[in-house]
Amino acid sequence: MKNKKMTTKLLPAMIALGMATQAHAGITLYDKEGTTFSTDGLINAFYVQSDNDGRQQSRVKMGFLPNWIGFNFGKETGDLKLGARSSFWVSINDSDVVRANNQGRGESLGTDTGIDVRQFYGTVDADWGQVLIGKDFGLFNRTNIMSDELLLGYGQTSDSLGLIDGGNVSFGNIGSGYTYPFPKAQITYRTPTKNGFQLAIGILDPSKADTDSSEEAPRFEGELTYGTDFDNGSFKAWLGGLYQSSDDPDGADVNSIDSTGVSYGANVKFGDLSLTASGFQSEGIGTIAAIDNLVVAEDVELEGYLVQGSYTFGPNRVALSYGENDGDNGVDFNYENTAVAWFYTVNSNLKLVAEYDQTEVTVAGVEAEQNDTVALGAVLTW
Repeated sequence: MKNKKMTTKLLPAMIALGMATQAHAGITLYDKEGTTFSTDGLINAFYVQSDNDGRQQSRVKMGFLPNWIGFNFGKETGDLKLGARSSFWVSINDSDVVRANNQGRGESLGTDTGIDVRQFYGTVDADWGQVLIGKDFGLFNRTNIMSDELLLGYGQTSDSLGLIDGGNVSFGNIGSGYTYPFPKAQITYRTPTKNGFQLAIGILDPSKADTDSSEEAPRFEGELTYGTDFDNGSFKAWLGGLYQSSDDPDGADVNSIDSTGVSYGANVKFGDLSLTASGFQSEGIGTIAAIDNLVVAEDVELEGYLVQGSYTFGPNRVALSYGENDGDNGVDFNYENTAVAWFYTVNSNLKLVAEYDQTEVTVAGVEAEQNDTVALGAVLTW
């Protein structure tokens, strides 16, 4: 099991994802002579009521996604199209800086808001495909999380992971259906889409097993996707993989970890009905994400899956979701999240959300936590 205090510290580095589900259209600020510049963003807030084994907690928090503003650049130069993206993510729940006064009560001194840069990359597109250089989300489990029906909602809030009292986002189904494709420095190539197929392969800056571990090669990640449309519907499937080796420089293999993973999934849409199933298996990538030089990068065997369905009628979308991760890091553990959510589209820029989640944690076959959460909120995008 993860140390609650440590995981809470990790949250600022692990938040943010939804930009990849957007078309990055946003608001065009400049479009002249083959050069474009635009901006996009998201702001959300939820009233949240949690019952964690009898401990009640009321919060005003962000949902699965933090708040961001992004900027996009594009330029046509002969046979090449150059692009760039930067996105900056902030929390509305930056931790209060509190000290105890001489009466023993907490005294607020201010806040410690920070800006988290999740994306800062450039792209080169041509007939032969695309090359991306810079910082972006990883490929392993990428489409699993992008396809989550709860992406604009709330998701699981395990107290063991510090998600109830913590100062940042909830977790969607991170830890209860998939792991987080942590943003990394990378060089990634994507093929043109042909007959519905597209392959993405990349080398990423590796995660370290320890402060003095040795990484002789980068991390390798890839994902093959297939998509097709049919009468009143569509089908999409994907298969991803990851490999990295991190070695003990002293040759004792105490801190040596070979990290491997396979992710997969499929989505089918029939009219207003959408059905999604995804899963993964991994070793040595951590229970939440592979993060540099921290306890979550431990050698652990892990597998998970997520099944979801949604139905859209008029401005309404109702989603049902169940996901779980099973792992072994010396002790067997299981995280499960069951959710039902209602999304109401007021207009193209505003959605209202009502969601119920039940998160259960089991360690060594014994229930360690049950958390019931109701979240009511709004999501504003541009």
